Amino acid sequence: MKRKPFYTILYVQVLAAIAAGVLLGHFAPQTAVALKPLGDLFIKLVRMIIGPVIFCTVVTGIAGMQDMKKVGRVGGKALLYFEAASTLALAIGLLAAHVLAPGKGFNVDPSTLDARAVLGYAAQAAHGEGVAGFIAHVIPETFLGALVQGDILPVLLIAMLFGTALALMGEPAAPVTHLIESLSKAFFRIVRMVTSLAPIGAFGAMAFTIGRYGIVSLLPMLKLIGAFYLTAFLFVAVVLGIVARLCGFSLWRFLAYIRDELLIVLGTSTSEAALPQLMDKLERLGCPRGVVGLVVPTGYSFNLDGTNIYMTLAVLFLAQATNTHLSFAQEITLLLVTMLTSKGSTGVTGAGFITLAASLSVVPTVPVSAMVLILGIDRFMSECRALTNIVGNGVAAIVVSAWEGGLDRAALSTALSNGERGRGDAWTPPVHESTVGDTLPELRGHPADG
Repeated sequence: MKRKPFYTILYVQVLAAIAAGVLLGHFAPQTAVALKPLGDLFIKLVRMIIGPVIFCTVVTGIAGMQDMKKVGRVGGKALLYFEAASTLALAIGLLAAHVLAPGKGFNVDPSTLDARAVLGYAAQAAHGEGVAGFIAHVIPETFLGALVQGDILPVLLIAMLFGTALALMGEPAAPVTHLIESLSKAFFRIVRMVTSLAPIGAFGAMAFTIGRYGIVSLLPMLKLIGAFYLTAFLFVAVVLGIVARLCGFSLWRFLAYIRDELLIVLGTSTSEAALPQLMDKLERLGCPRGVVGLVVPTGYSFNLDGTNIYMTLAVLFLAQATNTHLSFAQEITLLLVTMLTSKGSTGVTGAGFITLAASLSVVPTVPVSAMVLILGIDRFMSECRALTNIVGNGVAAIVVSAWEGGLDRAALSTALSNGERGRGDAWTPPVHESTVGDTLPELRGHPADG
């Protein structure tokens, strides 16, 4: 088969766009800042299609399962995995803060800090509606309202209800299921059209970030940035690497398989920009459609590994920078509270700072005004958070698929052995949930690629 010219490959184009954005932001910052709409419009295009993609994927996946016990089983296993991975990420963030001590030596006097820049984030955190408000937010005002609001969890809820209804109806629902399958193909074709604009979006977003904040703004906080990136890398390489090996696949080959999506996330600083593409690739990788539809959207609210690492690491950094001592009991309290505050924060502007402010409210000895220290570098930190989050959710979908016994090992091995297959021009419908086994196999299975 004739190889495509290298300059037509998406990840090459995105890499070039990111590099060009960095250069323009550094040498012509005013022009670069004016290009912010390019990144914003690309993200809006992707978010426009997220709701329909999730709805169609979940509905057809559940309708194909037939057995409703499988739906509950997949959801339960996903939440169990999410909680284990999230707790581990939070604990690793705490451990890294103690070992690396990124805030030591700053000796900042909180009374000298101007907290006006972070008052908005603190106010939003203070007026949160708690668990009851979060649950109420999941239920949309109307059925169609969920599709137009842009939030993931309400769409997931109505899709699960609709898919369950079709499954319980049986044969009479077949025409509706086939129609939604056809719509799914159309929506994924739109995803491919939108994805072709990723280099433009990445260029605009990166140019704005560098032009607005400047590379030199990183220097005073280089220790914190380095500690966070190193901790996130070790979490992905060691923790997720071990999980992947136990599940029978190579994490590094999986990262190569989703390299386009990783670069899109790097350029736009949000993992939502690659959500539809990730779901598409996971299905082609051999994960059942119903598992992908349930695990990935839910993971975007409940499996935020990068955000979890950031939360505990950032709080301890601020404590160290202001010479604030935290007792062991306060750190454990912080760990427990961040399990809640980090949930459901995707898709909200300034979500990282809002959840950080909410976490600081439980350890009042650390002044909220200290958040101003990391306000200027949060954009650069968000890139690492988003990258870690998308990798964690991709691995979660494969693990739950294997745990449920529905992972197509042959498709997994073929796709990971040849990363080019992940960028096919035609969308191929995956195998339906009828292939999902009823028994719980060992997670290790058969190694896909050694």
